[in-house]
Amino acid sequence: MSFLKRLFGGGEAAATPAKQIDYNGFTIKATPFQENGQWLTCGVVSKEIDGAVKEHRFIRADRFPSLEGAVEHSFVKGRQLVDQQGERMFD
Repeated sequence: MSFLKRLFGGGEAAATPAKQIDYNGFTIKATPFQENGQWLTCGVVSKEIDGAVKEHRFIRADRFPSLEGAVEHSFVKGRQLVDQQGERMFD
């Protein structure tokens, strides 16, 4: 049953970002979700380009026992994406 719940959106993911930060002109939203009692690293990097908001969603296999740990690691990964790819991540 849990597979079907996750497949159709009935999992334990939060509908809104846990927290967000601005970084080098980008917005990074931490959106970790809980699976099997642990929080997974997940987030959205966005930026307004030519009047349109572009988004890049990411998820990593990193797991944490607390929401706070997953949020902080989501920011680490989001900043890493910005530093390594910049606006190319939206191509």
